[in-house]
Amino acid sequence: MAGMRIGLVVLGCLLAFTRFAAAEEMRIATLAPSGTPWMAALEKAAAEIENKTEGRVKVKYFPGGQQGDERDFVRKIRLGQLDGAAITSMGLAMIDQSILVLQLPRLFEDENELDYVAGKMWPYFQKKFEKQGFRLGERGEVGWIYFFSKNKVVTMDDLRQQKLWTMADADMATLLDRMKLRGVPLGIAEVDAALASGRINATFSSPLGAIALQWYSKVKYMNSMPITFAMGATVYSMEAQKRISPADQKEIDTLAKRNQKKARTVIRKANEDAKKMLFKKGITLVEPAKEMVDELTAASVAVQKEMTGKVFSQEELDMVLKHRDEYRAKNPKAAPKAAAAPAPAAAPAAPPAKK
Repeated sequence: MAGMRIGLVVLGCLLAFTRFAAAEEMRIATLAPSGTPWMAALEKAAAEIENKTEGRVKVKYFPGGQQGDERDFVRKIRLGQLDGAAITSMGLAMIDQSILVLQLPRLFEDENELDYVAGKMWPYFQKKFEKQGFRLGERGEVGWIYFFSKNKVVTMDDLRQQKLWTMADADMATLLDRMKLRGVPLGIAEVDAALASGRINATFSSPLGAIALQWYSKVKYMNSMPITFAMGATVYSMEAQKRISPADQKEIDTLAKRNQKKARTVIRKANEDAKKMLFKKGITLVEPAKEMVDELTAASVAVQKEMTGKVFSQEELDMVLKHRDEYRAKNPKAAPKAAAAPAPAAAPAAPPAKK
């Protein structure tokens, strides 16, 4: 019996050593297509993580929606079938919808405002996500979201004639409802075919997204006024995080903080380059009528009120507005950068949209 006990202890030690020595593979899903700047940034970070942890932690990405859509990602993480996912704000909202307070339509004038407010709010949301069993990583982004269409849209009447793609998220659904717009709920993977078939004839996207997902080839016009700024992040199961040693996790956190800041710069430049590419490919920039800008802006304010107490709390909205106003007070002469998309080289520059 004594010999058996010693044998079991030795076997236990060997098994423990094997688990410690073996590389921990983190399975991460994303909708980002292979070959895009988003995947390039993720793959670069994965290589650095493996190098810095001396192979103890490896990250395997499943790009291009191989694991389904973002709803599938969140469900599979909860079931332990995935360790994490790089998702947009819509995926984040499936974990804790209050984070949508950072993506209200027409909330920010430029990226500097966004960076300031999100930087102040991110630790708050990280704590909220932990209570849901998820670790919220550093902030990523999609970029400014514009309206793309097959038909020229200048007025609200023009807009109400369109069949718009929409995701089943609270802020966009509420905005479309309030303005009596026709939304067609679809998954991201369904949009391309829906544009081709005519099931929808208008969509929302960042310039980079329109190119990466090939939507640009099915539309003709891009509205110059951005609707909102779309962000995202990589989330991990708290259970998956426990499998990584504190020392390795600290190294990964340091890398993530540095890499995401660089990645945001890369994505912003890529979106600017994508705008130029869209114009070269024949997309026409359309300046909306003042009436359309005013109605969209008024509807955005109304959406804030309607979502308060349902999607996010009054306290959370107040926090965001307080930080935004702090930034504006410190930077009174900062000119809006994202009020209008730059016009193509052959056309005169579009004036900023009035707030």
